[in-house]
Amino acid sequence: MGLGDKFKHAAEKAAGKGKETTGEATGNESLKAEGKTDQTKASLKQAAEKVKDAFKKR
Repeated sequence: MGLGDKFKHAAEKAAGKGKETTGEATGNESLKAEGKTDQTKASLKQAAEKVKDAFKKR
């Protein structure tokens, strides 16, 4: 995984956590769910990059 991608995915995950926290604090279930979705997407992207890297090393 490239360093830029690593930071990008971490930033996406952090932004998702921010949305989730804001949604919890304001009682906005839609924003909370959107934040969780964003975090999941970022985690999946990170996992996909790790798989790609594993195959590149072979």
